[in-house]
Amino acid sequence: MKNVRQSNVNIHKDAWVEINLESLAQNIIEIKRGIPADKKFMAIVKADAYGHGASMIAQTMLASGVDALGVSSVDEGLDLRNVKIKCPILVVGAIPLWAIESAAQNNIAFSVFNDEHLSACQEVYERTGIKPKVHVKIDTGMNRIGVRSENAVDYIKKVRNADYLRFEGVFTHLASAEEPEETKKQVERWNSVIENIDTTGLLLHIQNTAATFAYDIKSNMVRVGISLYGLYPDLPEKVNYKPKLKQIMSLKGRITNIHQVKPGEGVSYSHKFIAYEPTRVATIPIGYADGVSRNLSNKICGILNGQKVRQIGNITMDQMMFDISDTEAKVGDVITLLDEENLSLDNWAEILDTINYELTCRLKVRLPRIYTR
Repeated sequence: MKNVRQSNVNIHKDAWVEINLESLAQNIIEIKRGIPADKKFMAIVKADAYGHGASMIAQTMLASGVDALGVSSVDEGLDLRNVKIKCPILVVGAIPLWAIESAAQNNIAFSVFNDEHLSACQEVYERTGIKPKVHVKIDTGMNRIGVRSENAVDYIKKVRNADYLRFEGVFTHLASAEEPEETKKQVERWNSVIENIDTTGLLLHIQNTAATFAYDIKSNMVRVGISLYGLYPDLPEKVNYKPKLKQIMSLKGRITNIHQVKPGEGVSYSHKFIAYEPTRVATIPIGYADGVSRNLSNKICGILNGQKVRQIGNITMDQMMFDISDTEAKVGDVITLLDEENLSLDNWAEILDTINYELTCRLKVRLPRIYTR
């Protein structure tokens, strides 16, 4: 029997995202098999856990062996603290100076990489008596945020000597972990910093998901994101290991209407689909406002009572249609658009020439989430 729990939203819509917590736990166990036992494991749950619902899945992650959580903003960290998540939390992106006090008061670590950050941290300590927790972010080639690697040693020494801080870690981010030669350049810059600082008591983290699977790099913590959710990032040809993963997200909608279309009639806006024979059409209440791109129109399938059915016509803001001529479906039956067995987000990403990360994030817009085991 499948156990089900719902997020705190009203499910007054015949469409939903289903998250399989058992598959999430198994993915983490699979990933951890390839990680040295002495390395800590940070799960990246930014963007509401890539659209999966961070507050609802964090406990499963922690129970499955995750040591810390990574978020992209103080607000995301506060959401986790508000549901009694007590583990270490790090904001891996930049935060505004005025958010430092809130982070410090709620035991949320954050990235620092310039002198303005340090001055603001000192002001917070002098005003509140709380030492902000910080990780120094090094820019080794991503050219996004961070202290440049050639300036990092001096900056880290300054942070180490700041008695108003709790200095917890040093990290960087790989721009092209799927490219060994590009990665090698960044690792060399990383090593040039790490080998010239006092690393006592610090968390050192450089490996994102792809690098966790592919490289042995001097560090004591990995940061895993997309593969927690059963999807793979771009990987180099040679990896140390590739865990067996299950996509934990499914997308489902109930049929709200069935009608017959005559030969020569079109379906949906602009009639991009024309029926050449009598066609039985089903409508479900999922559209591009729910995160399903209009550019998938006429290119995807669903599963209805075990049968594959073709999506037809332009996907609209709130609805889409399927050809169910070869089925005996009725109103109320469920059409599955995504699942862990046959209908993958990777297929959608290939059609759209994008990455699976983007698609999981899109689906959090207004679809209720249901959690199953």
